[in-house]
Amino acid sequence: MVTKLKVTLVRSTIRSKPKHKATVQALGLRRMHHTVEKPNNPQMRGMIRQVAHLLKVEPVENEG
Repeated sequence: MVTKLKVTLVRSTIRSKPKHKATVQALGLRRMHHTVEKPNNPQMRGMIRQVAHLLKVEPVENEG
């Protein structure tokens, strides 16, 4: 089971809606190609879905 997601900002938020910019910032992404690991839960999935056109999302497999 995947418990974390690796989220990377691959497109700029310039000319994006203010709500989308706020969502990217709330995910902890500060600049292009910045990557963060987030828990795989419904709240994060909803935030990611809202700005999916700006992100690359990869599952992080459990070690051990």
